[in-house]
Amino acid sequence: MEFKQILYSKENRVATITLNRPAKLNAYSEVMVHEILAALSSARDDDEIRVVIITGAGRGFCSGGDISTDFQYPARYRGHRMEAMLEMRENMHQLVTLLRRFDKPTIAAVNGPAVAGGLTLALCCDFRLAAESARLGDTSLKFALIPDEGGAYLFPKYMGLQNALRMSLFSEVYPASRAKELGLVTEVVKDAELMTTAREWAERLADGPPIAIRMTKRMMYKQQTMELENALEDAALSIMVTNYTDDVKEGTAAFHEKRKPDFKGR
Repeated sequence: MEFKQILYSKENRVATITLNRPAKLNAYSEVMVHEILAALSSARDDDEIRVVIITGAGRGFCSGGDISTDFQYPARYRGHRMEAMLEMRENMHQLVTLLRRFDKPTIAAVNGPAVAGGLTLALCCDFRLAAESARLGDTSLKFALIPDEGGAYLFPKYMGLQNALRMSLFSEVYPASRAKELGLVTEVVKDAELMTTAREWAERLADGPPIAIRMTKRMMYKQQTMELENALEDAALSIMVTNYTDDVKEGTAAFHEKRKPDFKGR
């Protein structure tokens, strides 16, 4: 697929998706969303890819949905009584769902503003590395809009209900250091070191046992809604997959031979 609003690259088992509308601080459009969906689907189905990095071109990560003056709903929805719902359901909600169900590790390299839907996009990733100059928050209500991309669910998950209410209702945007204190950011790094650090994290994950990593990720997300007994049963079922892989034999052999394991994902 030829991409117009994102860049997609692969290197050392790591795929990088770069939002590429720098003049608009990478505000997402329908075209961009569908291109991200295509890139993620490709990375998901590519056994050579073990980790995905998402970042932005220029000085922004993602400033949310594009609400420029020429914005209008796609023709196929226009005039429908539920056009707003249909547009969101068939576009950004698909991206949020795919990312939250994505079983390979994902890293958001937040290089600049990540606000409203841009913050939601970052929170859909497993890790958020933020440059010192990055700013994160929710500005939806400045435009009488709401956090409809999934923010109303995700913001309280990461920062607690009171902090999420304050951020959204007062349209607050925080520097990266404060966002880390609130739980929105995993790590803050110097601007010049952001992508280097993201690559280091990604390649370290890519060196790990891919099946066990994917199963562990899915277990942790899934078990958030389970009682302990159900979570333990889920773990017991999951080891029927992981414990019989060649990677377990390789990990054990590498330990005894005092060498770095070479996990194949088999």
